[in-house]
Amino acid sequence: MGRARGGRLLLVLAALFVALLLLSGCAAEGEDEEGSPVAAAEEPEAPMEDKEKAALYAAIGGFVGKAWNGSGLFPDPCGQTPIQGVSCDLFNGLWHPTVVSIGPVLDNSLQCAPDARFSPQLFDLRRLKSLTFYACFPAANPTAIPAANWYRLAGTLETLEFRSNPGLAGAIPASLGRLASLQSLVLVDNNLTGAVPPELGGLAKLRRLVLSGNGLSGPVPATLGNNNTQLRRLDEPLLIVDMSKNSLTGSLPPSLGGLKGLLKMDLSNNRLDGRIPPELAGLESLTLLDLRNNSLTGGLPEFVLGMPALQDLLLSSNPLLGGTLMQRGWEKMASLATLDLSNVGLGGAIPESMAAMPRLRFLALDHNRLSGTVPAKLAALPSIGAMYLNGNNLTGALEFSPAFYQRMGSRFASWDNPGLCAAEADGGAPTGVAVCKDAQDPPRVGVRDRMDGGGGKPEASSSLPASSSSFGLSGHKVAGLWCLVMVMVL
Repeated sequence: MGRARGGRLLLVLAALFVALLLLSGCAAEGEDEEGSPVAAAEEPEAPMEDKEKAALYAAIGGFVGKAWNGSGLFPDPCGQTPIQGVSCDLFNGLWHPTVVSIGPVLDNSLQCAPDARFSPQLFDLRRLKSLTFYACFPAANPTAIPAANWYRLAGTLETLEFRSNPGLAGAIPASLGRLASLQSLVLVDNNLTGAVPPELGGLAKLRRLVLSGNGLSGPVPATLGNNNTQLRRLDEPLLIVDMSKNSLTGSLPPSLGGLKGLLKMDLSNNRLDGRIPPELAGLESLTLLDLRNNSLTGGLPEFVLGMPALQDLLLSSNPLLGGTLMQRGWEKMASLATLDLSNVGLGGAIPESMAAMPRLRFLALDHNRLSGTVPAKLAALPSIGAMYLNGNNLTGALEFSPAFYQRMGSRFASWDNPGLCAAEADGGAPTGVAVCKDAQDPPRVGVRDRMDGGGGKPEASSSLPASSSSFGLSGHKVAGLWCLVMVMVL
């Protein structure tokens, strides 16, 4: 009995001894020779090729100045010492810069030097996906977009943007048409001149083309219509075309009707002429058509009534457009929120069917040659927030309620229609419109009419402000349109 107990005791003691040996061995592995703790070994970080690192430093240095010590300040630009505006991705175990953004976007963003220039090493960044410049080239430093070497980024570059660079001058290089992977080309508010390269129509993956706010001239390239259906995949349609605020001339190419997936087309503030091509009826996904401030002719195209997705139709300040308003079919425009047809030379009557647009918020028919009476049902438009009928030849009595005038305030205008009058009633009446009396009495100006300092009636322009993708106003316009925009956005 005693021997058995002694044997078990020896076994327990032996097990404890072995455990202590194991614990001391583990502890020794965690200490150096002096007994100090040693951190567990970490896996080595992925490297970056020295050649590409040098190219990154040289490319950025060309823009921000020679005094910039990239290798000293950012020895590990894709790791421990990242550069603001530079992002990297891992490919086959190596880091590569994929995003370079230069300009005063954030407090610590890379900012261009007064003598900023393009370095050839920029095109050695062979995995670059996005390249953007904001306020980088001032007017005192005229600089052209390089014409060569873009083919070296053809397989990777998806976004190329130059914004607010008054010194970015010269032509858009045709070689940009070799960027086969490009999805977004944005050249906004620069000083670019010359024609829009037809080669841009060959960018099969392009989804956004924004060239607004430059000095571009010549025609809209017909190649943008992508007539070659094999060139563009159905799941990668061009969505946005904005060439507003340039000096483009000529007529709209019918081939634009081939952009079946297009959502927004803004060609406002140019010198375009001719008719609006009926082929645009094929833009079945279009939500914005902005052709303001051009010299278009041929009247309001009837095909717009067959564009159910259209939300904003802006044709104002095309004084040669002419024609009349379609008398039927407006009920088909169930999505239309903004209709700006001011100063387009319209004649004829305002159709009662225009009161059938349930989402219409902004209606501008001012400064035309419209005649006849104003349909009373317009006041019943369920979403209307601004209506401009001033500066026409409308006649008869306005049959809107005082509550309507009170609700609309300065966002309703009907003055400068000599034959138009309104019933005198408590609670509100339109500004600048005669008060209706006996049918035999000529209309007279009511006491509510406000006069300007020179004794004339106030003027208002309902034309929407020039857009920028984008998208000089009177007080009436600011109160009307921007109030609506804030409601829609918020």
